[in-house]
Amino acid sequence: MAIRLAALCLPVGDTHRGSMPQMRVAQISRAGGDFEIVQREIPNPGPGQVRVRVEACGICHSDAFVKEGHWPGLQYPRIPGHEIAGIIDAVGEGVTSWSVGQRVGIGWHGGHCSKCDACRHGDFVNCSNLRIPGFTQDGGYAEYVINPVEGLAAIPDNLESTNAAPIMCAGITTYNALRNSGARGGDLVAILGIGGLGHLAVQFAHKLGFRSVAIGRGKDKEELARKLGAHQYIDTDSEDPAKTLLQMGGAKVVLATAPSSKAMSPLVDGLAVDGKLIVVGASPEPLTVSPIQLIQRRRSVVGWPSGTSRDSEDALRFSALWGVRPWIETFPLASAAKAYEHMMTGKARFRVVLTM
Repeated sequence: MAIRLAALCLPVGDTHRGSMPQMRVAQISRAGGDFEIVQREIPNPGPGQVRVRVEACGICHSDAFVKEGHWPGLQYPRIPGHEIAGIIDAVGEGVTSWSVGQRVGIGWHGGHCSKCDACRHGDFVNCSNLRIPGFTQDGGYAEYVINPVEGLAAIPDNLESTNAAPIMCAGITTYNALRNSGARGGDLVAILGIGGLGHLAVQFAHKLGFRSVAIGRGKDKEELARKLGAHQYIDTDSEDPAKTLLQMGGAKVVLATAPSSKAMSPLVDGLAVDGKLIVVGASPEPLTVSPIQLIQRRRSVVGWPSGTSRDSEDALRFSALWGVRPWIETFPLASAAKAYEHMMTGKARFRVVLTM
């Protein structure tokens, strides 16, 4: 009876008598190809790895690099997805710090080599051999995923997986940028954009104790901005945001989440002395900033990547503690193509999450 029960407890998925357990995945078979829902064997974790039963996986705009083949070294077929939340259901040899049944998230930092110069300095997110789920290895558009233990972040019990998943990229990127910005409680911090990144950034800025200002287009976004926690709102259709920021005393930090270099560039003039424009919204167009703008008031412009798995864990804990939540729409894995299109065409207001 014990053996029979063990057999019945095989991982969920379609199986055939005498065959290996199967899982469903949404994969891309070639650059620019369509999503395919196919069956694959459920993989087993190797040394230093765990297998995670995926409960939710967010769709990120950077998944387009995989879909369209715009990332160097991509190998196909590939399963996208780096905003993963699930439960460990198997551990590999040598894994002692994580156990079956633990809830974990996996984000952009899926693992590191520990050998390159960045790793030797402890800068794991800039590892020369960074492991990125959905890019360098299969990601979370699947019922199961394998990942090294150094890429795991514990999910608090009171944070649902559908809410935890977007924090593994959009959340950690904005939270980590703000907490490392140099701004202190009470400082004026402005958020450019109230979209997938920005709606989380406004919440984090408020909960971190900053005097938060949301910057968007249209008077209709003011109610939303204030609901998210912004103390003030600047409508770029009716006022000059840089001039308004200076009238407020100048921003210690402007976090640019909107992927528009044209919108970011003028905001340098709204920075206070030693103010900083932090760019997290990726745009292919160059910023237009003169040396004089930077020399005056010792202003600076910097970019910010996401963070390590430990940073993600901090973001998850902070979100659970202070009630920061992404605004999401959910789709089943079988509708991955529809969900991806919904996100990439801007039909989704904030974040889209696949559920298994």
